[in-house]
Amino acid sequence: MTSTNEEKFTFTKDESDPLKDKYGVSPFIQSQFDPSHRFQVKFQKICEINQELDGQQVKLRARLQRSRIKGKSGFLVLREGVFTVQACLFVEDGKISKQMINFVNSLHLESIVDVTATVKKVPKPVESCTQKDVELSVETIYLVVSAPKVLPFQMEDALRKVNPELEEDDYQQKKKDEEKKEEKKEEEKDDKKKKKKEKKEKKEQKEDKEKKEIVVKMNTRLDNRVFDLRVPTTMAIFKLQAGVAHLFREYLDSKNFIEIHSPKLIGGASEGGSNVFKFKYFNQDACLAQSPQLYKQMCIIADFKRVYEIGPVFRAENSFTSRHLCEFTGLDLEMEIKEHYFEVLDILGELFYYIFNGLKERYAKELEIVNNQYPFEPLILTPQVLKLPWTEGIKLLTENGFKQDINEDLDTENEKALGKLVREKYKTDFYILYGYPKSARPFYTMPDPDDDGFTNSYDAFIRGEEVLSGAQRIHDYDLLLEKVKEKGINPETLSDYLNSFKLGAPAHGGAGIGLERVVKLFIGLGNIKKCVLFPRDPKRLKP
Repeated sequence: MTSTNEEKFTFTKDESDPLKDKYGVSPFIQSQFDPSHRFQVKFQKICEINQELDGQQVKLRARLQRSRIKGKSGFLVLREGVFTVQACLFVEDGKISKQMINFVNSLHLESIVDVTATVKKVPKPVESCTQKDVELSVETIYLVVSAPKVLPFQMEDALRKVNPELEEDDYQQKKKDEEKKEEKKEEEKDDKKKKKKEKKEKKEQKEDKEKKEIVVKMNTRLDNRVFDLRVPTTMAIFKLQAGVAHLFREYLDSKNFIEIHSPKLIGGASEGGSNVFKFKYFNQDACLAQSPQLYKQMCIIADFKRVYEIGPVFRAENSFTSRHLCEFTGLDLEMEIKEHYFEVLDILGELFYYIFNGLKERYAKELEIVNNQYPFEPLILTPQVLKLPWTEGIKLLTENGFKQDINEDLDTENEKALGKLVREKYKTDFYILYGYPKSARPFYTMPDPDDDGFTNSYDAFIRGEEVLSGAQRIHDYDLLLEKVKEKGINPETLSDYLNSFKLGAPAHGGAGIGLERVVKLFIGLGNIKKCVLFPRDPKRLKP
């Protein structure tokens, strides 16, 4: 059974062992049996193994996560997805031979095995497994696929409980390391600082040791992403991500929205500005869509009334923060407005509450798994979604000593500060801030009817971080053309979009939501890359 080109799993079976047929290497799976035969074998899911199966024999296929062999006994942890169960082998039972124990001991961790066992209740909970009230008494075990002997990192290290605040983004850590080197050079010049330096070095060595014991570094995880995706906590994060997308689609379907799929190869920037990936499309200039914005609006003009999309979004942002990506998944919606853009805010508020409540009700096990490794506080929510005027938000900041120009967008620091102030005053971790200044919004944003310096726009925040941006859109051709020119955009690059408004556009509005940010902020993670299957940032284009 080959695990890598350089390494093979080998085990010589003792033919004199009377239990030799109860363990070994399974035949290579190449669909060589009659198709009807495979339905005769029922594999039990680990998540379904509980006290109700006490005394029953089960067969399962799982990863060998942990193996502890001592003398004539062995304890294994078997994993299937995010679920784990303890399995035991005892020579004294008469069903297990010493040779069988030796075979199990030779198996590489993370190998796939087929196990037949009897389910048994346990007197004390098995705290190291998800299936705490039972264990398996092994009767047969066969190697199906061998993993390599040397793994990218240890699963147990990747699962160790950590404080999210202690985790460092590798780019940020590199910067800190460089700063430390400069500090050391300065300290070496001054003999008076020697004692202080020694004391500081001891402290740093202790902290470094603690961090090494706690963290599998982000780059190590991402360079070995396939293996990292096996980590139950990582897998639970992506089950939650799937849950957010499912709940998003489910809610909007119930409100008569139509799902669309807009092009990602376009002839002009969809948002304006310079954060665009440009390339040659045969003999034309093209770029990757920064959002489905223009196409959502064109669908409203086409009388679709209400539309949504789940798809990739591309931003050429040369940023290395824990919240920025060059490619992410957008949850976008657009809808016709009858009288006021608060119609959109009402839909958005209900949508987010539907997602939040759905995650708590349907994904409790995944939330528990994440919380066990990355502890987080549940979101605090008001009975009704808080809609906070821009002017009130700025007032709250300035009254508490923060500098914020009412005509300028919030920076990251003030976003977080406002989130804390809103939490203290209104008892909520989620709110919508509306009425942004003109300078902070794209060309298609409808101006405020009472003050052209402000707009009918809004952002939503979770734990003090923006997760949604939206607005009522300009639906008048002449006004839209004027705003395009004001932003310095060549109207020719948007001709199809602009011309569609000549056909008569209803009033409409919508929003763009970052899927990964919703997940990150709901479970309080420090780095958004944990919520991206294969992250793309300015320095990472693989795997």
